[in-house]
Amino acid sequence: MTTTQLTQNPVLRVPPASPDAAAAYFSASLAFHADVSDVASALAAGGDPGFVVLDSRSTAAWDQGHIPGAVHLPTALIPEQAEQLLDKSVPVVTYCWGPGCNGATRAALALAQLGYQVKEMLGGFEYWAREGFAYETWEDTRTPDTDPLTAPVDSDDCGC
Repeated sequence: MTTTQLTQNPVLRVPPASPDAAAAYFSASLAFHADVSDVASALAAGGDPGFVVLDSRSTAAWDQGHIPGAVHLPTALIPEQAEQLLDKSVPVVTYCWGPGCNGATRAALALAQLGYQVKEMLGGFEYWAREGFAYETWEDTRTPDTDPLTAPVDSDDCGC
């Protein structure tokens, strides 16, 4: 490609990082994030998954639906209540509503500042439900249909 072609191509206007820089970036990203499918798989395996899931949303949101077994701790209450609810030796996976919300990021930051090992669950509660994983409400447990735009309908494994 010529220089003119590269500058007109919106994908390559800024050239890709070097393979070493890309490997460092993506490796770091995996240290900070977990996806819904991996969290669900680890929880479904039975036994101690080695982490605790924390829902950082409001009580109204929690009552509307949350991941079974999650700890409810709204972000604003983390500084005063985290030590009563969480063990600093156990990693925490935070989530909020979904990709359009940075509540899980703010919760992860607050926990990290208190000395917790933490990851953010990409996709949040929205993708938990869209991928067809069971969730609890204040009334019962529900298992939504899988959204075919977010996960395979007839398989537990997306292949990624």
